[in-house]
Amino acid sequence: MKVQAERLKDIAVHILKGLRAADEEAAVVAEALIKAELRGIDTHGVHLLTLLPERVEAGMLQIPTKLTVLQDSGATALLDGGNGLGPAAVLRAMGMSVGKAREFGIGCCLVRNTNNIGILSFYTLWAAQEKMVGIVMANGAASMSPWGGAEAFFGTNPLSISVPGNAGAPPVVLDMSSTVVARGKIRRADRLKEGIPLGWAFDGTGTPTTDPAEALKGTLMPIGGPKGSGLALMIDVLAGMLSGSQYGPQIRTFHQLEGPTGVGVFMLAIDIERFMPLGQFTALFRTYLASIKASRKAKGVARIYLPGEIEYEKEQQNLNEGIEVSPVTAEKLNALLEKFKSPHRLT
Repeated sequence: MKVQAERLKDIAVHILKGLRAADEEAAVVAEALIKAELRGIDTHGVHLLTLLPERVEAGMLQIPTKLTVLQDSGATALLDGGNGLGPAAVLRAMGMSVGKAREFGIGCCLVRNTNNIGILSFYTLWAAQEKMVGIVMANGAASMSPWGGAEAFFGTNPLSISVPGNAGAPPVVLDMSSTVVARGKIRRADRLKEGIPLGWAFDGTGTPTTDPAEALKGTLMPIGGPKGSGLALMIDVLAGMLSGSQYGPQIRTFHQLEGPTGVGVFMLAIDIERFMPLGQFTALFRTYLASIKASRKAKGVARIYLPGEIEYEKEQQNLNEGIEVSPVTAEKLNALLEKFKSPHRLT
């Protein structure tokens, strides 16, 4: 079924409030989930709401989120996410990073002890709207082996960088995992009983597989072989180890009741004006992007896309036409609405 973004956001807010989320954090988390849906990344969207009640009831997720600022000095800060809702902690930290960048030129904040934070571009795009370059890195539960290994050690450990565009143009945003695909796509294929392309994952023996169930027993393929493995390592160190959070195989998955996940997040905001006037930068950037788009295309290619451009166009389409919600997810969301005695339903 197609659901308008604002209506789906209201549904998400009602469920989050049913889980005792405060008004502000419910709005932030709902916005992060809907942003993922709008940009066509439903693996990080509203279906994650269906995982929350069980984790709350088991004492493995704390709502409302109790965020603590452990250190705040100059251009840096360290926050503890209190094992609460990830988006609530990370958007607060990005806000602090942007504020520090306005004062010092750069602002760097780390978050320890948080949970699934959704798509990283949600936070870097927020920074770009503030005319800053935004950078976010996060670690996750082990799903990739070190290059040459056969045992999961690193997470998909994603990275996002957003650069503001000129007036009227969307930011250019890179949002990628250190693996060929995020593990959410494997889980989605498994739920839908679909195959996966060869080259996404290995099974438990280290053999490439097209079976998502076998892939979930094995490991994901890193991007660029040793390059993806090396990137995951560095993100693990900066987001996990440096923040005082978990790292490597110590991180637990959000999708099983194994205990607090211990996710760590690194974020950086850069004030463009400290290096050149914003107008000069955006003019240079506009010319640069136009040159990329106009460059000679490979055979059979009709258009060169910039990072995040496909997702932006999908977002505009979904804002107009509504977000596609699967019957299975709609049924689970309706069950939660009924549980929390909300009059709202997805129909």
